[in-house]
Amino acid sequence: METRVHKGPLVIGGGLAGLSAALEAVPVKGVSEGVLVVTPAPLLDACSSAWAQGGMAAALSAGDSPQLHARDTEAAGAGLAESEAVRELTGRGRETVEWLADLGAPFDRAEDGGFAVSLEAAHSIARVARVGGDGAGRAILSAVVKAARAADHIEIWEDGRLRALVTDAAGRVRGAVIERTDGLVQVLAQAVVLATGGIGGLFEVTTNPSALKGEGMALAYLAGAEILDPEFVQFHPTAIDAGLDPAPLATEALRGEGARLVDREGRFLIGMAADSDLAARDIVARAVHQARVSGRGAFLDARKAVGAEFDHAFPAVFAACMAVGVDPRVQPIPVAAAAHYHMGGIAADDEGRTSLKGLYAIGECAATGVHGANRLASNSLLEAAAFGRMAGRAAALEVGDGAAALLPVTIGRDLPQEAMQGLRAAMAQYCGVVRDARGLEALLAVLDDLAGLYPQTAAITAAKLVAQGALARRESRGGHFRADYPQTHKEARHTRMRRNEQERGNGQ
Repeated sequence: METRVHKGPLVIGGGLAGLSAALEAVPVKGVSEGVLVVTPAPLLDACSSAWAQGGMAAALSAGDSPQLHARDTEAAGAGLAESEAVRELTGRGRETVEWLADLGAPFDRAEDGGFAVSLEAAHSIARVARVGGDGAGRAILSAVVKAARAADHIEIWEDGRLRALVTDAAGRVRGAVIERTDGLVQVLAQAVVLATGGIGGLFEVTTNPSALKGEGMALAYLAGAEILDPEFVQFHPTAIDAGLDPAPLATEALRGEGARLVDREGRFLIGMAADSDLAARDIVARAVHQARVSGRGAFLDARKAVGAEFDHAFPAVFAACMAVGVDPRVQPIPVAAAAHYHMGGIAADDEGRTSLKGLYAIGECAATGVHGANRLASNSLLEAAAFGRMAGRAAALEVGDGAAALLPVTIGRDLPQEAMQGLRAAMAQYCGVVRDARGLEALLAVLDDLAGLYPQTAAITAAKLVAQGALARRESRGGHFRADYPQTHKEARHTRMRRNEQERGNGQ
């Protein structure tokens, strides 16, 4: 296996978090010489950031403030949002949006030239900066990609997949093994920044690129990093139910404009009040799930709220609907709850530092504490850019001593397609919107059987972390709902998982 020594940060992931980090990780004289970005697909492809529709939450209007944004964020987090991290995030809202606008992100503007903002669920005020109604993610990321390609200090590999982290006898992360088109490369770097995205591809129905299977989280865990709250998965209540993989998303902004969730008889799913459908996502997702399970069906009716304006007000959703034979101007949209965002992940601070020296984690693969048990809508793009920038600056200053011997690296197998589909079906059945002990134990048995056939498989490891966390949490909180433990404990406690030294030493 070829070895390359890179004097600077190695960023794994080419979404908004990874590229924001790379742009800010400017060379530091005598410390770093630049950034190497590794991504398994061409930039803008197979990346959740580019698929985000709603926009970026930030206190941008005269009636808003970072403090009010923080209050809404903590309320959504159901007792597990970390106040200090939340304040850091919301305090950087405006500067982050303005930084992206300066890079060329074409945010919608109000008549006075300020940022136009819209209302989304669980926000107490309109504060979501949008692009073209429902095209924020791709437009924002396109501007960042252009800047990254033009930056002299950034080198980009668009054919590299993370296969393992390289650690040394002192417990420091010293690099990563990358699989490229022509074979494996061991890249030794002063710091490794994981920006590998979420876990949606572990579920049968997801709004994420199906290639995202939590492999960054799994490989960090196998290297000894602490994992925080892996059981908290956010299911988006309005994925378009058309049997597609991944499922197209009907943005929450539609409900912000007044679209309503109804059953096939036109009865409201949640309540009569105009804002009933703007409850936190876990509440709405369970209502949609229950309506479908009971046979009532679930539909998003935007005929009155948007109607004839749909094609230009929400062009991405309109195109997705028309592609599956639904005209949302005159028909309710069939919807289902789908795996959308992972609140848990690699435990990290607001600069991306993890429990392992030399390893940073940002974006959806990280758990910084800002989302708690349930992410507030449109906070994900803000976190990716704001904390990604901070991590890039910190990683550029990282100095590795390189004195300890490198430990042997184990490369796991991939699951064959049929086995992967079985895993996804089991995760959806037993670890979806509603869970219970019997189902979670059945799921772990399935995963153990798969692990026996395909040892050291990152996707299985990631799925087991989620399932084990869900089984251990005997309460319902945020995105985690246990039918056998529907109550919420008075005291909110995090789930923390860490592989022990003996397991790592034995290569387990």
